Amino acid sequence: MELIIVRHGRPVRIEGADGIADPELAPVGLKQAEAVASYLEGLPIDLIVSSPLARARQTAAPLAKRLNLETILVPDLAEIDRDSDTYLPMEEVKASGGDDWQAIVDDPDSMHGDVDIPAFSQRVHAAFEKLVAENPGQTVVAFCHAMVTMCYLQQMLGYEDKYGIRIDYAGITRIQASRNGARSIRAANETMHLGDHFILSP
Repeated sequence: MELIIVRHGRPVRIEGADGIADPELAPVGLKQAEAVASYLEGLPIDLIVSSPLARARQTAAPLAKRLNLETILVPDLAEIDRDSDTYLPMEEVKASGGDDWQAIVDDPDSMHGDVDIPAFSQRVHAAFEKLVAENPGQTVVAFCHAMVTMCYLQQMLGYEDKYGIRIDYAGITRIQASRNGARSIRAANETMHLGDHFILSP
């Protein structure tokens, strides 16, 4: 089967929300979502799934509409910050510089607070592997997040550094998954479809 993993488009910034921050797409993110739909709509897609977070669902919506497919929500594809009251686009944090950005450079895990990162990674891996097991011979598009994608690729490749794999907004990664357990990365972080709407992740 072919598993196509799509990171969401660029969301808006939210700080100190009254509850959990679940940002919607910024205007450029909506354009990125349309670009993803235009790029993928000619493929023989059987199933569309998404993280339940708004930014992923909104990125999935144009493709689902064009193909007249329902988007199935997969809770375990939610991002590592799913319980945070803040969403800060990393390119903004880098542009601001200062101590906040330097802390992330020195210890990238610090941006995730006290989240159990190994447990998150295992949950993500299990969610993707379930999709593979339940959809033999199919083409599945999964709309999710940077850390979700990075952790899955990290386990697949045996990397020690999950941050050694960068996934940009609306970047597309393709996995060929065989019934015998073989996993092949056919493409990682495709962004050529974004044109002027490409934003480089720091």
